[in-house]
Amino acid sequence: MKLLHRDIEKDNAGQVTLMPEEAEDMWHTYNLLQVGDSLRASTIRKVQTESTTGSVGSSRVRTTLTLCVETIDFDSQACRLRVKGTNIEENQYVKMGAYHTIELELNRKFTLAKKSWDSVVLDRIDQACDVAQKADVAAVVMQEGLANLVLVTPAMTLLRAKVEVTIPRKRRGSCTQHEKALERFYEAVMQAILRHINFDVVKCILVASPGFVKDQFIAYLYKEAVRQDNKVLLENRPKFMLVHSSSGHKYSLKEILSDPAVTSRLSDTKAAGEVKALEDFYKMLQHEPDRAFYGLAHVEKAADALAVDTLLISDKLFRHQDVPTRSRYVRLVDNVRDNGGNVRIFSSLHVSGEQLTQLSGVAALLRFPIADLSEAEEDSSSDED
Repeated sequence: MKLLHRDIEKDNAGQVTLMPEEAEDMWHTYNLLQVGDSLRASTIRKVQTESTTGSVGSSRVRTTLTLCVETIDFDSQACRLRVKGTNIEENQYVKMGAYHTIELELNRKFTLAKKSWDSVVLDRIDQACDVAQKADVAAVVMQEGLANLVLVTPAMTLLRAKVEVTIPRKRRGSCTQHEKALERFYEAVMQAILRHINFDVVKCILVASPGFVKDQFIAYLYKEAVRQDNKVLLENRPKFMLVHSSSGHKYSLKEILSDPAVTSRLSDTKAAGEVKALEDFYKMLQHEPDRAFYGLAHVEKAADALAVDTLLISDKLFRHQDVPTRSRYVRLVDNVRDNGGNVRIFSSLHVSGEQLTQLSGVAALLRFPIADLSEAEEDSSSDED
């Protein structure tokens, strides 16, 4: 994402002009947009024209519209973002108040204006425009006959390819059918890697499976690379890393990213940091439950007591359409930061973010233990009786 212009006043009202450069930038933009914002962007509009003879025709024209945002629709698989709203600026093709849907496009700038830019949204812009934070990890999670190829970016986990091949069982005295099917499967996975992984950007490719599937696949990959004299695979051989996983399904990605050998290799990536923070939270919940809180009300009370060391919060909560509710989450983040705590905003499109959502999307590791708040509340109510 490129920041082209930023004009935000002291009262936090203002506008920014951004240019999305890759698919992931659409996810960042989706997290910036809220109902009631105004969005100015280039779009295509179907316009009816009447000729001097009275015949009516229609043509598609490119024009720039400013909409008051009403609905936001994001397709996470295709990374496409459509914004519907009413036109709020005079235009020769579109009347004031007329509805229109803008599909934001890569490498076309847009201007977003808000009545109030809060700290979370401004952080999101900084994160989106940071060149260092790109898709630098890929993972192939596999088992016999099934492989999922995933790109792990700082903001999301993108499933890029799913390979499924039926593998017949080994027969007594004959394994040829089994071995041929396995070879077809490995070939399909290799082609998916070559098609979907940009080796100029990706620093590490994790190959994970139960048993010896990963070892057999890597042996096949290197053998084919030598046979075909595939320079891309041969030059990037050191980037492949073999890891154990319990299955070939996408959900195994969480256990792979929390493997100590993997975390040391990926120490500079945000995704690994999120997984480790969640692991630390669960360990604390098990061993010292008075230092691990979850749920908004409990975490707010801990923050008021200046007890929060690390706040874990899902970006899903900041897309809440109810402004007071959203402001409550922003206040919590600001409160923790102002008091020297760490804030980790989890992406709801990451496996770790999905897990955090099960804990109502907000959890905290505390500096010091606080007796269970629900017990404290019960005690105070019994005292009143």
